[in-house]
Amino acid sequence: MSDNYLSLSYGQLAISCLLILINVILSLRLRLGLERSLIIASVRMVLQLLLIGYVLEWLFALSDPFSVLAIALLMAGIAGISAVNRTSRRFSGIYWQSLLSVSVSAFIVTNLSVAGIIQVKPWFNPQYLIPMLGMILGNTLTGISLGLERFMEGLVINRNAIETLLALGATRWEATHREIQIAVKTGMIPTINSMMVMGLVSLPGMMTGQILAGASPIDAVRYQIVIVFAIASASALGTISVVLFAWWTLLSPNHQLRSDRLQ
Repeated sequence: MSDNYLSLSYGQLAISCLLILINVILSLRLRLGLERSLIIASVRMVLQLLLIGYVLEWLFALSDPFSVLAIALLMAGIAGISAVNRTSRRFSGIYWQSLLSVSVSAFIVTNLSVAGIIQVKPWFNPQYLIPMLGMILGNTLTGISLGLERFMEGLVINRNAIETLLALGATRWEATHREIQIAVKTGMIPTINSMMVMGLVSLPGMMTGQILAGASPIDAVRYQIVIVFAIASASALGTISVVLFAWWTLLSPNHQLRSDRLQ
């Protein structure tokens, strides 16, 4: 930790919470009706972050692989459920498909990054593993929810065209290939857009945090580049996986569109 690092007191934290009043006042003045949601979201965010801060302090001191793995699985489980909760449609098996997609993609990419690229020893060092996994999971669940939503919506909107193609002898892949492409692209767009302006318009959170903590800007940039590539990779893997799972469920091996399975 750098000697220039400035620790924040709880009093300073309380003062920073007053900034959200700008949003509340604007909502009241413009009659947006968002003040209740803003206050609830702010309170939840503060409590959740403080809680995870104490959990991470305990975890860093313990440094036990089984405890780290348990926290990682819990994070992945919440991410998988949250991804589905953001979609407007459901079908049987959507939750386990989302859980599997987000967990496998995030764990593979995180382990490759931590153990293979950064070469952390031991590999389960929570100081590196948990924050990186959290960033990767957060972005992956966004890609999964967007991809799922777009794919299911595409099947509903283009139902007649898809069923016509199937009736004319097209396979289920041929009839829905365009919907799959659009869904995967939709899930990857937020990451690509973020990469396009990174360093010019925005300074990423991890890089900013390291600089504020006293790290060299060049070192912070190197870590950020690794994280961004890891996020992009996990988001692509998770989105493709969950869309293909949904495709397998909603289009039968007999090349029939099972829109009746959508709720």
